[in-house]
Amino acid sequence: MKLLAAFLSSLLILVSSFAAEQRPNIILIYTDDHGHADLGIHGVVKDIKTPNLDALARNGVVATHGYSTAPQCVPSRGGVMTGRFQGRFDLDNNGSALDDFNKQTTIATRLQNAGYATAQFGKWHLGPTDAITKHGFKHVFSQNAQRPFSANITLDGQDRPMSDLPPTEYHLDGCSKAAAAIIERYKDQPFFLYVAYRGPHTPLDAPKRYMDRFPGEMPERRRAALAMLSAIDDGVGLITSTLKKHGLTEKTLIFFIGDNGAPLKIHKVDSPLQGDAGGWDGSLNTPLNGEKGMLAEGGMSTPFLIAWPGTIPGGQTYEHPVSALDVAATAVGVQPLGDSEKSAKASTPTDLDGVNLLPYLTGENKAPPHDALYWRWMAQSAIREGNWKLLRGGDREYLYDLATDREEKHSLAAKHPEIATRLRVKLKTWADGLTPPGMALGPMAATWNDYFDHYLEGKPAAKPAAKAEPDTAKTRGWMARGGSLIEKDGLLVLTPDKAAKGCFITNSQLKARPPAALHVTLKTTAQGPAAIAWRADGDKDFLPANRVPFELQSTANWQTHTLPIPATARIIHLRVHLLGDAEIREIEVKAEKQ
Repeated sequence: MKLLAAFLSSLLILVSSFAAEQRPNIILIYTDDHGHADLGIHGVVKDIKTPNLDALARNGVVATHGYSTAPQCVPSRGGVMTGRFQGRFDLDNNGSALDDFNKQTTIATRLQNAGYATAQFGKWHLGPTDAITKHGFKHVFSQNAQRPFSANITLDGQDRPMSDLPPTEYHLDGCSKAAAAIIERYKDQPFFLYVAYRGPHTPLDAPKRYMDRFPGEMPERRRAALAMLSAIDDGVGLITSTLKKHGLTEKTLIFFIGDNGAPLKIHKVDSPLQGDAGGWDGSLNTPLNGEKGMLAEGGMSTPFLIAWPGTIPGGQTYEHPVSALDVAATAVGVQPLGDSEKSAKASTPTDLDGVNLLPYLTGENKAPPHDALYWRWMAQSAIREGNWKLLRGGDREYLYDLATDREEKHSLAAKHPEIATRLRVKLKTWADGLTPPGMALGPMAATWNDYFDHYLEGKPAAKPAAKAEPDTAKTRGWMARGGSLIEKDGLLVLTPDKAAKGCFITNSQLKARPPAALHVTLKTTAQGPAAIAWRADGDKDFLPANRVPFELQSTANWQTHTLPIPATARIIHLRVHLLGDAEIREIEVKAEKQ
């Protein structure tokens, strides 16, 4: 009996080990506002440099008709994380409540329940980052800027209590290094990594070492986007080389997808990098028409790569439409479930909207994975069935044959009304099953009417209004945010906007070497806590630690505050946060005696 028990125990261990070996590691790499053109393997533009992504593509599949689920961050991420179209749980736009999303089962939870180690890196955008573990992720490293971020692991993959972690690396590099560290830690068991780079989304903050890779004449926003994408490419190279180091290349399924198209703002204005965080992000959607915020191809068809060397034949260009919703369905579908009929070809769970792509990418199934793809975002909706695409925006409707008109320049709705009607009926039937139901959630906003006029109707776009730069010569280099600052009778007079949530004055032209202090003499009727904040050489943002509070007194008399600035590098940017109307007689940053 003892021999039999030992034999059965050994057999169980062997079977368990074999099952674990059959479960692929899964990595989802998600970029932010990344236009279709900006992938070297596409061959659309010559200035992009993505050698590691190109190598990934050559070892896998380029899905030339790969789609996001929405032309905006939050709904797109909700869709890919759950594998369900986000309109089924009322997550239609960036302003949607997250209550119903929080009730969904994420891909991470499904894989965690299957025995995977799970980890999230970078941009989350689906609620508080310190609560990411509630959505199936054991490890969190949510750095997406140069400021403290939620993390329960260190850069080298070691556990720590969930709390804010100050940045020690550029955020794109930090995510890559932390992801590589988790691969090192879990090289002997299956893992799922969600690496959500905040790039090339604004603010465009690439360090000089990446910017220097792209010399020559070009818009600075283009240079910055290329630099951020180059940092992402380096990160992909680090991740794939770490897999190779441990013999995991053929045991790992990788998806690389953009969350939506690039925001061009029609004119691609090359505004100052630090002065227009909501402008063009420097990325390009060429040759597709439209941009972020549109269900046109330029807003929805993104870079989309799939690789699993040894299982999925490499060097493929796959032209059937696929969706980010397919990630969850594929990840679940490739899990061996124990009996012979439940192999890597397992059917898609009924609560998922995507398709297990594996049989299609291996060539076992030659049919298109989807009968049709559907979308709804705000006042827009669309359906793609084969090469036909019906696109609606408010009362407008367009029909395109994407086989001959991928750029969506020639609507065929009038020529083929029967096709438009058939697709409209299918789209309406699908949309009526969403929460809330309907092909539109309201009327078209003015911005999207302008975009449709320009991109789909071919109307010339109005020139962007020039932003008036404040004349700071009269205000001693200072300007107001959330209010107005003028010079009057030798004084600086600050008047907050009534609708503003806060008001401060700022000077970004400083070159003050430490030790230094701000000397300010002012009158105000406001009383309470005020503060100064600064940015020093090398800081990409205002860090929470770089802040000194002080108390304002409500008095008709002049009050003087001398506020030491404990910086260790040259001070280049200073903000003074005030509480209300103020008259400022003196304001100056002075070097302190050592």
